[in-house]
This record gives sequence, structure tokens and C-alpha cells, in this order.
Amino acid sequence: MLTRWAGVAVAAAVLGSGAGNAPAATPIPDGAYTIGPEDILDITVWNNAGLSRTVPVRPDGKISLPLLDDVQAAGVTPKQLKVDLTRRLAKHVASPEVSVIVREIHSRKVAVVGEVRKPGRYDVRSRASVLDAIALAGGFNDFARRSKMVILRVEGSTVTRIPCDYDNRLERAARDLSPPARRHADRALR
Repeated sequence: MLTRWAGVAVAAAVLGSGAGNAPAATPIPDGAYTIGPEDILDITVWNNAGLSRTVPVRPDGKISLPLLDDVQAAGVTPKQLKVDLTRRLAKHVASPEVSVIVREIHSRKVAVVGEVRKPGRYDVRSRASVLDAIALAGGFNDFARRSKMVILRVEGSTVTRIPCDYDNRLERAARDLSPPARRHADRALR
């Protein structure tokens, strides 16, 4: 049984947007970055060093700030969080000027397990393809059955299983390249 599965490479994509428990008050524009758990944020209140902080987003999606205690941060954009913090701080501070800067992104991850050179969990800064995930893991080892790969897409509590043939994906990616890049990719595939 072990040898039957030895050639299977599995990429488990956990590229969550960090949607928290509280829905955003305004719709999030397509392509806008949403804050997620484990991100690091710089919260600055102009002219008030006592309220300004660098804070981690906890696994529950919240951040802790003086005067405000716990505030939902995951699942909203930095601009939406700025508006929320400004509104909340206005009860304690006259005309607060708040800025929210995403210092570090740690909420987007991909786990690559199976017959790859460096299985593990990797941070990705932006959208990542299956090819990107395999490259992060150092490529396949000698025992991998590249046509029997499975992608597990986790969104909330739903897990979707997607069969994937790596060689077909690679060929499709090469066809989408410019002619000079395609020639280079063709040579690499041989």
C-alpha cells in the first residue's frame, strides 16, 4: 500500500482571505487585499503615540488596542479597518486621524506535502498557482507521479478535492507564454 501512494504529490492550498466572523459593512472591491489571521498591522493614530501600535492579527481575526479592547480585523480591507477604528476612537479622542498599514502578510499560505523535495507550509504574498507551490517545495522528487497530484482547496470549513495532472498544467502554461519564452520552456521540458 505504501508504494502505491509513494508517487503521489499533494498540494493543499490554504490561500484564505482571512474572512473573520464579522462581515464587512461595505462590499470589498475585487482584487482588494483583505486582512487575515497572523498578518502584522501598523496602526497609527496621528499625534498620539500612546494609541499607535504594531499589532498581530490573532487566530480569531481580532486585534487588541488601548481604549478599544478587541476589534475584528480579519476579513476587511485596511481602509475598512481604518474607518472602523476612526469611528470607535472618536468616542475617546477628538478627531482621530488613523492609518492602517499591513506590515507583514502571513495569512496566505500553501502547504505542499507528498513526493516533493521540501514538503512544508509556505507563506505566499499574492495569489499562487500550483506551479508556484511546487516550485516553493523544490520540485518533485524521483518517486513522484506527477499525473496523480491532488489539490485540496480549503475555504472556511469546505474542502474541495481537485485532481491535477502537473505535466498538462505545465504544457498549458508554456503555451500561454510569448514565443521566445515558449521556446525556452520547450527546451526545459525535454
